[in-house]
Amino acid sequence: MSHKPISGRLIPALQKTVTRQRLLFAAKTAIAAGLAWYLAPFMPGPAAAYPYYAPLGALVSMHPTVADSAKRGLQSLLGLALGIAMAFAVTTVASPTSWAVALVVGLGVIIGGLPRLGSASEWVPMAALFVLVLGDSNAQGFSFAYVLQMAMGVAVGFAVNWLVFPPLHLDDIDPALAGHQRALSRQLSDMARAMQESWPPDHEAWASRSGELDATAANVRTAVHQAELSAKANPRSRRRPGRIPGALAGMRTVERLTFHVQDITDVLQSVIWEEDAGTVIPDSVLANLSEALEAASGMIDEWRTGDAEKRNARLDEARDRVAALGEAINEAAAGQASVNAAASVAMSIRRMITAVATAG
Repeated sequence: MSHKPISGRLIPALQKTVTRQRLLFAAKTAIAAGLAWYLAPFMPGPAAAYPYYAPLGALVSMHPTVADSAKRGLQSLLGLALGIAMAFAVTTVASPTSWAVALVVGLGVIIGGLPRLGSASEWVPMAALFVLVLGDSNAQGFSFAYVLQMAMGVAVGFAVNWLVFPPLHLDDIDPALAGHQRALSRQLSDMARAMQESWPPDHEAWASRSGELDATAANVRTAVHQAELSAKANPRSRRRPGRIPGALAGMRTVERLTFHVQDITDVLQSVIWEEDAGTVIPDSVLANLSEALEAASGMIDEWRTGDAEKRNARLDEARDRVAALGEAINEAAAGQASVNAAASVAMSIRRMITAVATAG
C-alpha cells in the first residue's frame, strides 16, 4: 500500500493555516507583546520589577475580533481580581504549603465555574496560585504589580488590535452563501430528475443529503455571526455600513429556503419509499412537478446575482411552472386522485418563490 509523503500532507495543511489573515494577526500580536515589554519598566512602584506580565496581558487580549479583544481582556482582569482576593484570604490563615496550594487551586476552580465568567474562569486559580507562591511575604506588592502590568498589557493589545487593520470578517459571507445556494439548487434539480425516473429512482443521493444541507447552512450562520461580531467597535465597519444588515437578511432567506427544500425532500422520500405512509403523487402530475422543481432550482441559482433581469425571468418561470403544477393537481383531484403530497410540494415551492422575491 502506497503512503502519501509527509510533504504532500504538510504543504496543504500549511496553506490552510498560514493565511494572510493569520500572518497579520501574528504580526499584530508580536507588536503588542513587544510594545508591552518595552513599556513595562515604566510602570510605577514595585510593578517595574515584574515586566514579564505585561506581554502576557497583551497576549491574552489578542483575539480575531476587536469586540473579543475587549471582552476577553476585561474577563482576564476580572479573573485576576477574584483570584488575588481569594489568595489574600488564604494567606491570612496559611503559609504557602502544599495544602495551601491545593486549597487555592481547588477554590479557584470552583469559583471559576460560576456562570457568565467566560475566560475569567481560567485566571482565578492561576492568579491565586501566583500570589500565594510568588508573592510570599510581599503578596500585596506582587498583586499590585501583577494586576497593573497585566492591565497595561491588555490595554496595549486592545489598542494594537483596534488601530492596526482591525479584523473585519466580511469576505467569508459570500462564499458561504454561494455554497449553500449551490447545494439547495442541486437538491431541487436532483429531485426534479427523480420525478422523471422509474421508482425507486436511479439517483437517490438527494434523499440522504439532509446532513450536507445542514452543514452548508451552518457555514452561512457561522460566517454571518463572525462578520457581525467583527464589526462591533470596529472603525473599518463604517466604510460598509449596509454589509451586515444585508448578510443577516441573506441568512434569514437561506434559512427559509432550507426549511422548504428539506420539507419537499421529506415528502418525496415518503412518496417513493414509504408505501404505507399514504403519500402518493398521481402519474399525471409528475411531469409538472418535475418542471416546477427544476424552475425552483434555476430561481435559486440566480438569486443574489447582479443581473436583475435574469433573476426576474427565473422568478417568472418558477411562478408559471408552479401555476401549471397547481392546475395539474386540481385536475387530478377532480378525478378523485390523492393530491395531498403534490399540493404540499407545490405550497413549499410557492413559499420559496415568495422568499426569493421579497429578498430582492
